[in-house]
Amino acid sequence: MLDLLTGFVAELRRAGLPVSLTEHLDAAEAVHHIPLEDREALKYALGATLVKSSAHWRAFEMAFEIYFATRLPGDGGAAGEGEGEEPSGAGAGEAPGAEGRAPGQRRGGGGGQGLTPEELAELLFRALQRDDPGLTALGARYAVDRYAGMEPGRPVGGTYYLYRTLRNLDLDRMLERLLAAAGGETGSATALTPLEERLARDEYHARIERLRRAIETEIRRRLVMDRGAEALSRSVRKPLPEDIDVMHATRDELAELHRTLHPLSRKLAVRLARKRRHGRRGPLDVRATVRHSLSTGGVPVEPRFRHPRPAKPEIFVVADISGSVASFARFTLHLVYAISSQFSKVRSFVFVDGIDEVTRFFEGVDDPAQAVHRINTEADVIWVDGHSDYGHALSVFHQRWGSDVTSRTSVLLLGDARNNYHASEAWVLEDLQRAARHVYWLNPEPRDYWGSGDSIIDEYAAHCDDVVECRTQRQLEHFVGDLA
Repeated sequence: MLDLLTGFVAELRRAGLPVSLTEHLDAAEAVHHIPLEDREALKYALGATLVKSSAHWRAFEMAFEIYFATRLPGDGGAAGEGEGEEPSGAGAGEAPGAEGRAPGQRRGGGGGQGLTPEELAELLFRALQRDDPGLTALGARYAVDRYAGMEPGRPVGGTYYLYRTLRNLDLDRMLERLLAAAGGETGSATALTPLEERLARDEYHARIERLRRAIETEIRRRLVMDRGAEALSRSVRKPLPEDIDVMHATRDELAELHRTLHPLSRKLAVRLARKRRHGRRGPLDVRATVRHSLSTGGVPVEPRFRHPRPAKPEIFVVADISGSVASFARFTLHLVYAISSQFSKVRSFVFVDGIDEVTRFFEGVDDPAQAVHRINTEADVIWVDGHSDYGHALSVFHQRWGSDVTSRTSVLLLGDARNNYHASEAWVLEDLQRAARHVYWLNPEPRDYWGSGDSIIDEYAAHCDDVVECRTQRQLEHFVGDLA
């Protein structure tokens, strides 16, 4: 068990979860007080000792389901949840076509091959109608037997097997059949009132989702037995929210990123305020240092510093919102405005081949998402053809707002610097660097891609204080933490 726990902790670390040695020892101690046959208790005991953020729970849950997969008697492993028990309602004569079958077919793999598709559909219909967990698990096992087509040693992802199984089960048709049965008629649910039909539909949707999860769990269990937990974890591992590549994130991943934005902004605001309050020393106070050195024979053993007078910097954010980097620009604008209280002034500009100031869209708005939506629909950012032209956008910025950049201003440029082979107008950044406190460029592309194709980031980098690869929330958090 300790070897299994060690492998599990190693997988959590590979997935990005911060698990210390102390927490590993706490988890090992917790295992001694939990009955191992109770998977739910084991799961939450390990979660309580190893997981520190709700954003990491899904990664923990996936690793747990792989390393502590339910094992059946035929697998040769330790007994798991619900083993050796006959599913409730699945006794003799309950499952269609099950009469006279060997008892082993009710537990292990292979039983589903003996059922016809109609018998399997009837089994699943009864399981969903009665909401019987045991019969649902049995039906899921039989469905994987018949439809998944799993071959030992074949390097195919579990998603493929899941798709094949669900496609053959036709769960949409199953839902309509359940609704018809609930209405007491064959082929329609007209006997139900609209409210009753909606409630029944929601309930059966939830039961079908539990069946889908049972099928997914069964496929995962078999893949673990075939390939081993470590190999399977490697193939299904997904990045934590803070490590998701914003430019290539799916809709669900972007939604998850935005859910983490509010707690992240609060954490950053507190960190920046504390850093400004305690983390800096003022300049050397020569007079106080010399006076204090008299007590040590004129040797300045303890230098004295003036009390710091921290000033909040001004931020100018100039963001490319063309299609290739739009998601990155939106996320960064969200974060900057969420922590705007830590800066004396925040002004935002967006561009494609034209440029427009959009600070006005954030004024008096509680949710930055509303402002970003207005930016996408109302900002005047098209000059000619709507393809990125950094040179023209920067020259217009310099002409219209360059005089507003002062020694207190930090300029953040967001974009991949892919200029569609237009003129770079890099002199604008050279002039801004002379006038501003700092000029930073945040590039959402991997560093290996910089300078390739139409990327002219090298021309701009010569006139920036720093050019930072910023593809993930973690990288952006580190940069903002060093900014103020």
